[in-house]
Amino acid sequence: MSVITESTPAGRLAGRLVARLGEGLPAHALSTDPEALAAHAHDAAPFSEHGRPAVVVHPETAEQVQHVLRTAYELEVPVVPQGARTGLAGAANAEDGCVVLSTTRMDRILEIDPANRLVRCEPGVVTRELDRAVAEYGLTYPPDPASWAVCTIGGNIATGAGGICCVKYGVTADYVLGLDVVLPDGRRMRTGRDTVKGVAGYDLTRLLVGSEGTLAVVVGATLALRPARPPALAMLAQFGTLPAAGEAVAAVTAAGHLPSALELLDRTTTRAVAGLGHPLLNGDRAATLIVESDAADPAADLAAMAALCRAAGAVELTVAADPDQSRRVIEARRMVTPGLQAMVARLPGEPTAFIEDVAVPRTRLAELVGLIEGIARHHDLTIATLGHAGDGNLHPTVLFDRTDPDATRRARVAYDDIMAAALALGGTSTGEHGIGTLKRDWLARELDPVALELQRGLKRLFDPKNLLNPGKVVIA
Repeated sequence: MSVITESTPAGRLAGRLVARLGEGLPAHALSTDPEALAAHAHDAAPFSEHGRPAVVVHPETAEQVQHVLRTAYELEVPVVPQGARTGLAGAANAEDGCVVLSTTRMDRILEIDPANRLVRCEPGVVTRELDRAVAEYGLTYPPDPASWAVCTIGGNIATGAGGICCVKYGVTADYVLGLDVVLPDGRRMRTGRDTVKGVAGYDLTRLLVGSEGTLAVVVGATLALRPARPPALAMLAQFGTLPAAGEAVAAVTAAGHLPSALELLDRTTTRAVAGLGHPLLNGDRAATLIVESDAADPAADLAAMAALCRAAGAVELTVAADPDQSRRVIEARRMVTPGLQAMVARLPGEPTAFIEDVAVPRTRLAELVGLIEGIARHHDLTIATLGHAGDGNLHPTVLFDRTDPDATRRARVAYDDIMAAALALGGTSTGEHGIGTLKRDWLARELDPVALELQRGLKRLFDPKNLLNPGKVVIA
C-alpha cells in the first residue's frame, strides 16, 4: 500500500477529488476520516489484497450516485461500490486512492405491489427487512443468504447470492425483474420489465446480476415475490459413511422430491454442533443431513424421504411431528457457525476460519466431501465442510492460526487443492459468493479462452476506462 500525502501527485488528486465530490454531496455523505477509510477498505474475505481509499461516499439518491461517477470518470479515479461488506471474495475491496461508494443509506422500500407480486426498493435495503415488509401482504422474498440479517439487496444482486432454501426456491437472479443502474460514466439506465413474460432484446438484467459491481452501480431494483411459504416440518438423518449420505441425497432428488432445505454437515461439522450440546446429534457420525419440507403434506413428504435415507444407510433418524420438533432439527443448522467458532477458539495464536464456496453436480457431492477430508489430512488441517446438498454447493471451512506462517501457507495450498478438486469433478469455483479478487485466477482456469475473452470484452464495453471496481472478476 502506497503512502499518500498532500504533497504527492496522488495527494493533490485526492484533494481535487474530494472538493469536486463535495459540490454535489451533502457534507455528511462524504468522509476522509482515517477510521472510516480503514473500515471501508475491504469486505469479509480472507487472503484478499486491498488498498486504502481516498474517500468514502454515502449517497442517498440516484442523482448523487450519478454525480460521484461522473466526477470520478472525469478525473479518472477508480470507484469501488460497497454494500454491507459481508462478501467473502474481495469484490468490495478498495483500491489505493479510489472512491468507495457505499449504498447502505439508499435503504427505502419504494413500492410493494401485491397484485403483481413485486417490490421496488433501493440497494441498501437489508434482505431480512425486505422479507418482513412484504410478509405483511402475505408474500415472501425467498432468497435467504446466511447473512440475510445484515446483508443488502444491492450486495445480493452484485454477487448473485443464494441461500439455504434455494434448492426449492431459486437464487437472487431468479427474482430480479429489473434494475435501475448508473454506468461508469454517470449515465443512468433501466433494464428489465414488470411483466411476467418478456424477451425483448438482450437480457441485460441477468448480465448485471452477479457482475460484482464491475459493470454498473445498482440504485434500484424490481424484485419478484411469492406467496408466503406454508408451514414446514423437518428431519435429521445421520450416516456412518459419506457415500451413504451422498446416496441418500441422490435418491431424494431422483424420486422427484423438492425439499425446501437439504443441508449436509460432514464429520467435523457434526462434531462441532454436537459439542455445543445439541440433543439430536451424535458427534461420531460421518455425515448429517438436515431436511425440511413445506409441501402441501409435509409429514407424508418427510416420511417418504426418511424411507429413502433409511434405505441408503441412515443409522439415526429424527422426523419431526410438529413445529417445535422441527425447530429443534433446524437449530442444528443454525448452530454450525457458533459450533465452528467454539472449535476454532481452541486453536493457538489468532485462530481464523477461511470459508470456501464451490459447487459440483449433486451426484459428485459425497466424492468431493471425501476429497476434502483427504486434503485436510494431507495438509494437517481442520477443514469443516457444510453446505447445500440439494444443489451441490459446499462451504468447506479451513480452521487455522493466522499468526503461524506454516499454517497459513498450508491453508492457502489446501484452498487451491479444494478448488482444483471441484473443477476436476465438473464443478465450479463459486456457487454463490462470487469471484472478486480471491478467485480471479481460478475463473481464468474454469472458463474456456473464448468465453473469457468475451467476458473481458463486456467489461471494456461497459467500462472503457476500467474505473468501476477494477481488477475484480476479470482483468480487462
